[in-house]
Amino acid sequence: MSLLSDLQEQLGKEKILTGDLVKERYHHIWQMDEPLNAKAVVLPTTTQEVADALRICHAHQQAVVVHGGLTNLVGSTETHGNEVVIAMERLNKIEELDERSRTITVQAGVILENIQEASQAVDLLFPLNFGAKGSAQIGGILSTNAGGLRVFRYGMTRNLVLGLEAVLADGTVISSMKKIIKDNSAYDLKQLFIGSEGTLGVITKAVLKLVEAPKSRNSAFVGFNDYHKVIDFLKYMDSGLAGTLSAYELIWKNTYQAMTSPPAIMKPPLPYDYKYYVLLESLGSHQENDRLILQDLLEKALARNLIEDATLAHTEADLNWFWTIREDVHVLTSQCNNDHHFDVSLPIPLIDDFVKKVLEQLAAIPEVELCFTFGHVADGNIHFIIGKSNNSPALKKQIDEIVYAPLQAIGGSVSAEHGIGVHKKPYLHLCRSAAEIQLMKTLKLALDPLNLLNPGKVLDM
Repeated sequence: MSLLSDLQEQLGKEKILTGDLVKERYHHIWQMDEPLNAKAVVLPTTTQEVADALRICHAHQQAVVVHGGLTNLVGSTETHGNEVVIAMERLNKIEELDERSRTITVQAGVILENIQEASQAVDLLFPLNFGAKGSAQIGGILSTNAGGLRVFRYGMTRNLVLGLEAVLADGTVISSMKKIIKDNSAYDLKQLFIGSEGTLGVITKAVLKLVEAPKSRNSAFVGFNDYHKVIDFLKYMDSGLAGTLSAYELIWKNTYQAMTSPPAIMKPPLPYDYKYYVLLESLGSHQENDRLILQDLLEKALARNLIEDATLAHTEADLNWFWTIREDVHVLTSQCNNDHHFDVSLPIPLIDDFVKKVLEQLAAIPEVELCFTFGHVADGNIHFIIGKSNNSPALKKQIDEIVYAPLQAIGGSVSAEHGIGVHKKPYLHLCRSAAEIQLMKTLKLALDPLNLLNPGKVLDM
């Protein structure tokens, strides 16, 4: 029997899309006008159906690409037409919310915002948060080990996972859906799948760790003209807020202006008088008391000349205003003819000099029209969104080299939170040694010897 016949017989014809139904789909939410190019799309509703599909594909030596919320920025969901796509959107159930264990058990297709809302309904918090929360699925989030706005306090995605279920290329189900925090019984296998971008297995379920919901949320915008003071103020606030500082976002002046002036609809909380703008968040236990503590710290920082200016969010509307400015990256991409994204990581003290050198070199390229810089400075993660006149491979490579080449010498990474995929694969050697890359290949061959899962992504095999 043929591959498609086997899939249809095992899973049912209604779960296998072919022909024009495939072309109605796409590989990225920013490229919805480009029809998906694939042999078929499989729409499983259970882990067993994922296992059945992979077992059949393995028997036919058929390459597979996994689709989640399609928000990735490194080409991990791109196809060439010879693959079968397994789309996880129907594996979308929250199976259990255990208030006593403070865990939530979810299928891979559950959207991040739904996890946040379900947790909030019982006064718990799933702290992972970023702009694409309304469309990103937890399976893709796990497979890329996503970061976001609260990494400084709560860590990357892998820090929030207690149990995991994944299916290997041959259909073998590896399930360890435990709720326990401590488990030192040999290898922590779930960590193999977290961050491997679907190249080692297909994640189908997870047990996620929740924390008690904060009773207060306070934020402030702060202005600086000296990057050293940005770092000094981070230390000052982290100490003064006694562990409640949850986010510390840095925005460069031109980016802040673009985020808060037409065509953007948000107004600026602070005037355009400063080189750097920090948006911070504190999650605590008493709204008014915590706001007064933050206000007192800001007033003392002004008196000590640690900061140039500051404004505090006094209402829920203010909080939404401040954080919409930071999270609405579309405001920036809409101003670019051809947007080119970066998320790099490097030691915090070196960020300003690194950014200055990158911007100087980019300014010398006539085809570069805009460059927006911002990031999670408290964990050393900086983003660039670069607008350019064309999408030629030569221009892309020239810009990539400017951003990525300096990172090796300073112990940085070409990917802080978005993964490697296809687009960053040529630069993996800048942040991983030859021995590390060889070990990755050994693991890939051990778990997927036919190289069927997301082939061509992350590693050259």
